[in-house]
Amino acid sequence: MDTSNSHEIIASEITPLIPAKGSKKPKTPLPKLQIGILITLQLAEPIASTSIFPYINQLIRELDITGGDDAAVGYYAGLIESLFFVGQALTVLRWARLSDRIGRKPVLVIGLSGICISMLCFGLSTTFWGLIISRCMCGFLNGNNVVMKTMMGELTDSTNMAQGFALIPIIWCVGGFVGPLMGGTLARPQDHWPALFSGSFWRDYPYFLPCAVAAFLLLVALVMMTLFLEETLSTKRRPKFPSTTVGVSSSPDRESLAQQSMANMSLRSLLTRSVVIPIANYAMLSFLDVSFRVLLPLFFSTPTYLGGLGFDPATIGKWMALCGITDGIFQAFFFARIVDWIVIVVAWDMAYGTIFLIITASAPTNNVLGAINGLGQTSAAVARAVGPALTTFTLCCLEGAQPSRRKCSFCYFNCVGRWLQMAGVPVAR
Repeated sequence: MDTSNSHEIIASEITPLIPAKGSKKPKTPLPKLQIGILITLQLAEPIASTSIFPYINQLIRELDITGGDDAAVGYYAGLIESLFFVGQALTVLRWARLSDRIGRKPVLVIGLSGICISMLCFGLSTTFWGLIISRCMCGFLNGNNVVMKTMMGELTDSTNMAQGFALIPIIWCVGGFVGPLMGGTLARPQDHWPALFSGSFWRDYPYFLPCAVAAFLLLVALVMMTLFLEETLSTKRRPKFPSTTVGVSSSPDRESLAQQSMANMSLRSLLTRSVVIPIANYAMLSFLDVSFRVLLPLFFSTPTYLGGLGFDPATIGKWMALCGITDGIFQAFFFARIVDWIVIVVAWDMAYGTIFLIITASAPTNNVLGAINGLGQTSAAVARAVGPALTTFTLCCLEGAQPSRRKCSFCYFNCVGRWLQMAGVPVAR
């Protein structure tokens, strides 16, 4: 009897079919400095984008865009908020593809600079067209989201990806806390601190201060990124920076070969089932989420005789900040643990982090990660462009309805949206 064969048979019989928990691959430590800089950049963007929510409806009333018709305020607010995503939908894929060629950092520099300038223009706008141009410019020049998610995928691997991507929705929730609180508190400073802001400039531009503070935070983030953040694209980074993207070899020869063969890969060839399903799920969640976030301040600011609560911008900012910090706490304590526990089926506000993780893992190689994230961000931008305009227009159609019916409509949209948000998450499996 052959001894070697007998040993192989015994070894195969005693080897467990399902690996024990102790044999799991040890988690790779996250690169703390680079991840810290990246989430700092991520924090500046939601602060800037959500800071306008508490006062946008009041701003439209004061500019007399609706001609005194309070019921039409929501329509114009939804239109202004949608135009940002229209601009983003038209350009984000080009920014993503560009980042695959010239690197991630140059695209981030353009994006952060564009948002900074557009925020200042928004605060100085005194006409409806001024608001539209500034929001469109912000969307056209903004490819930051897709690039930051791509960089997160390049900084993590299969053992720590859940922890890395759990930080993205947490940071957005923190930004959703700070942004509305800052926007509501700093709006119309001449009313709150007349001794400091008594000049004619603040009477002419009562909403410039929150925009200026947001622009300053973006400028700080830009300087920090330029000085300390390292390039993560394999062909542009320093040789000492290791590659940790899932399924991509760190060998320079293989990376160069992959870059040459896939740099001009057509988008149609990337639309496989494993890519399309999470992207479609991402679009649906984005539509529901942005609709909820637009309806909430609209409901808070709508006069009571039209079925709203009639809150001022400061009060709206506090309530929206409460919603943001609640989401952030839930994400921080439960997302990564639940992903490790049930692998991928996650619901409620953890859906975003899960879908980011799935979209990143679906990339066949590091060199098309930006393109795949760009496809996802484009679909989400289209959904977010439709959401605010559609939901606010629907509520404006209830102009002649009783206040009780308008209140029921607010609750209906919010509750159905949240329920569908939960129901849609398992599609990403």
